[in-house]
Amino acid sequence: MERQFIVRKRLIIAGLTLLIGADLALAAYGWRLSSAPHTPKQQLASEVQELELLRADIRRAEEIKQKMPTTQQDCDKFEHSLRPANTSSSAVLAELGTIASKSSLHLDSVTFKQFPVPNRNLEMVDMDATVNGDYASVVRFLNGLQRSENVYEVDALTVASDSQSHSAGGAVRVLLHMKTYFRTV
Repeated sequence: MERQFIVRKRLIIAGLTLLIGADLALAAYGWRLSSAPHTPKQQLASEVQELELLRADIRRAEEIKQKMPTTQQDCDKFEHSLRPANTSSSAVLAELGTIASKSSLHLDSVTFKQFPVPNRNLEMVDMDATVNGDYASVVRFLNGLQRSENVYEVDALTVASDSQSHSAGGAVRVLLHMKTYFRTV
């Protein structure tokens, strides 16, 4: 008798497990159906909206394709406006010195590292420069870099108080990490 009770108990538990599993599967299926468009009209509206987005992407790509020759000419014009690589460090050093003196800054040091730009007739020059002066002079120096005919890309600025200068003017030492570019052809 006890054995029959255990068998019945296991059959009931298996049946309940099967019913609960089927209930969960039907709930998931019902949720999936409820989140999808209910009518063909709603489904059509959804697909028409997706089609319009794709058409807008195609129109934008065609506009870009039409403007590509002008963009290429602008890029070539920019590359030709860069200084030749054989004058790189001396010209940059002279220009940085001029900008620093006009800004009332003292240019302490400048180091250069040159790297070729792959697939272009360009050379990238990483520069680290140190300048000393007050805050307004540093701002004028950065403004001078921005207004220069040459391209200077300031990657990082590190500002510290200038321990060598004991003036009350709030002198700062600024370490600049910059990049510039030169044409190799």
